[in-house]
Amino acid sequence: MSERTGTPEIKRKKYFEGMKIPHTYVIISCIVLLAFIATYLVPAGVYQRVLDPVSGRNIIDPATFQYVENTPVMFFSMTQPNLFTSFVKGLKNSAGIVFFTFLVCGSFNMMQKTGAIEGGIARIALLLRNKSMLLIPIVVFVFSIGGVTIGMNTEAIAFVPLGIVMARALGFDAMVGMSIVALGAGVGFVGGFVNPFTVGVAQQVSQLPIYSGMGYRVVVYVILYIVTCIYITRYAHKVKSNPESSVVRELEKNDNFSIDFDTLPKLTGAQKIVLGIFFLGFGTIIYGVLKYGWGTDELISVFLLMGISSSFVCGIGPSKAAENFIEGAKGVLFGALSIGIANAVLVILQQGQVIDSILHSLSQAISHLPGYISVVLMYITQIFTNIFIPSGSGQAATTMPIMAPLGDLLGISRQTTVLAFQYGDGFTNYINPTASGLMSYLAIAKIPYEKWVKWMGPLMGIWLSIGAAAVIIAYIIGY
Repeated sequence: MSERTGTPEIKRKKYFEGMKIPHTYVIISCIVLLAFIATYLVPAGVYQRVLDPVSGRNIIDPATFQYVENTPVMFFSMTQPNLFTSFVKGLKNSAGIVFFTFLVCGSFNMMQKTGAIEGGIARIALLLRNKSMLLIPIVVFVFSIGGVTIGMNTEAIAFVPLGIVMARALGFDAMVGMSIVALGAGVGFVGGFVNPFTVGVAQQVSQLPIYSGMGYRVVVYVILYIVTCIYITRYAHKVKSNPESSVVRELEKNDNFSIDFDTLPKLTGAQKIVLGIFFLGFGTIIYGVLKYGWGTDELISVFLLMGISSSFVCGIGPSKAAENFIEGAKGVLFGALSIGIANAVLVILQQGQVIDSILHSLSQAISHLPGYISVVLMYITQIFTNIFIPSGSGQAATTMPIMAPLGDLLGISRQTTVLAFQYGDGFTNYINPTASGLMSYLAIAKIPYEKWVKWMGPLMGIWLSIGAAAVIIAYIIGY
């Protein structure tokens, strides 16, 4: 009982347990609505863009900002772009990643229906049966190296189904399977001391030697890696001990994945060939990304070839193979559409010409504060900007021409300014509903966004705190 009010504590607990996070579409729609309102309240303004000969990108000229006539987005119009057409344009702009999600899941389901994937993974899981927790640090490390070296983010999406099957085979759930892939790549992308799309672009725009200051970034990357592995491992142990504690228990019940290690059937010759196709396909994808810089188009083509050839080898007829494909694609409809709907935020802000105004106002506010406060506010500004510009290289080209000279005025080294951008841009990509990469991960894993927020929230708080501490220490030591 509460001493002051006599209210039973159990009632308070039930009250808070009854509070639910809104549906994903409701959350995204609210953000879109806020962006729409902003086009009426925030003065329109633009910076001139110029071609930077060093980075080869169009960057902002910080001395050219000017306010322009307001162009607020209309609620509805018969002849002009409006709030509702922004959703359509968002889907069109995100068509590549939306169709990537559909096609990869459809193709992977074609392979799964042969029974070869689960059979092969069951045997790997049998080898790790008594050492299942080793899976987490190993897989997180492998994908983090991809994030560090080639800025792997959306490329890792193709591995999510594999991660989920492996995690379930070892007694975990889809949340563990997705997180070891997504957060593995995320740790590498955010902490990427040689990430060409964030650190590389930001340092070029800031006129710093490429990949300079690597030592400090390596230390922060190691800290992020250890913290993330511990967080996932603690949850995985909890789920393995008590499956009912899974955040996505309903999903696990619906998918009904189970393996009896004592009665594993032998793989047929056809299934062994399918496993060969599977490993050859993923090897091709890794080689193509590293050697030729493949994007989603090439990844989709490899997956389609893997799915079709696997069905053919196992004697699955064309009609049944098509049904398997549709079944896999249909399962991610909700998540795939979320990607396009979220892109409506950027569409509205661009039409209303308020992105540059917001950035200009934030930079002006920072310029009058002491350096140790300003470096944290730079970090927060990049976090805020990331909601509207989720592209790492795009955000670097947009914000660094302003932040770099601003840091000079405040006595903040350009290396520290780039660091504030790096962490401010990266962390929230893994909770931001406007980030197409995150929504693709969730779509393929069939994990509702609200469930992910509940699970990811504490780790995000830890990540953001590490980032804040990193930029403050960097400022103090004159990094």
